[in-house]
Amino acid sequence: MSGFQIPHVMPTVKKSVGFPRDVAAEVEAAIEGESCTFSAFVVAAVRNALEQLRQQDRA
Repeated sequence: MSGFQIPHVMPTVKKSVGFPRDVAAEVEAAIEGESCTFSAFVVAAVRNALEQLRQQDRA
């Protein structure tokens, strides 16, 4: 399994999702100074979680 990497900006479809303030603040801190948007980070994190679920289903 590969590690999580901060993604570059990519095309997206807008969805409305509420985040706990502490989680949003941690994401903002993680992407500060990077070429990454909040949305791109969240999409990459969800893709990573989905891949982990697929691997669990195969086990």
